[in-house]
Amino acid sequence: MLQSDLIKKISQIHLRAKYLVNDILAGEYSSALRGRGMEFDEVREYTPGDDIRTIDWNVTARTGHPHVKVFQEERELTIMLMIDVSSSEQFGSVKELKNEVAAEIAAILAFTAIKNNDKVGLVIFSDRIEKYIPPKKGRSHVWQVIKEIIEYRPLKRKTNIAGSLEFFNKVMKRKCVCFLISDFICKDYEKTLLTTNKKHDVIAVTITDPRELTMPKVGFIELEDAETGETMLIDTFSKGFTERFNALARSRAAERAKKFRSMSVDSINIVTDRSYIQPIMRFFKMREKRM
Repeated sequence: MLQSDLIKKISQIHLRAKYLVNDILAGEYSSALRGRGMEFDEVREYTPGDDIRTIDWNVTARTGHPHVKVFQEERELTIMLMIDVSSSEQFGSVKELKNEVAAEIAAILAFTAIKNNDKVGLVIFSDRIEKYIPPKKGRSHVWQVIKEIIEYRPLKRKTNIAGSLEFFNKVMKRKCVCFLISDFICKDYEKTLLTTNKKHDVIAVTITDPRELTMPKVGFIELEDAETGETMLIDTFSKGFTERFNALARSRAAERAKKFRSMSVDSINIVTDRSYIQPIMRFFKMREKRM
């Protein structure tokens, strides 16, 4: 991407994100995503009714008066954006490709996180880890993350979600919120996703093109598997084929949703010909009610 095109793209996303973050998402984000738990705040003298389990024995021994530790909810979050850049993401039958929509969503989540003074990190993956940016705070850091998301060109074609999650678990020792953005056209990632979600808060963001859900009747077309390069000639006027294709697409979506529920993994479903704001808003509202 040319530097001028990159600046224009980032500026467009920034303007959109500024409106969404300030007017729509910021409050929902803050209510829906909580900190890791309780963090130490101060030590004060014991008063009747305090939980004796919070007594700080070191301070008590030093002062000769019982003191207790006071804790408060830890608000600061670490947000990790994990983005699938395999070749199946470079598909689109409408205005934007799946990877372009994924980049916009990731950028908006990054802007929202920094608005709430949270740390943001990035993992870009295909069938290998292609880019890792450790989580930090700060506007300049977020701009670096967004620049990488928008202009990155993948080195590999295939997908390995399990491998990317294994890497994520190695580098992220403390609990964080992970937005895993992919089309989930991949096998054998369920066990690793289940393990990851037990330690972290994983949110699966599924990006789907409408032509992956229904096949239009346009005659003979040649389909190519973006990750393997295999091609197939099909007749979309064939009623039997389109019915099987559509039924298989519905079955895959239902099975994926069932898997996420069984693993207690929250999910957001995005279709590229529709606004992604409403699904994200519904997710935040659902999480807020559950808190």
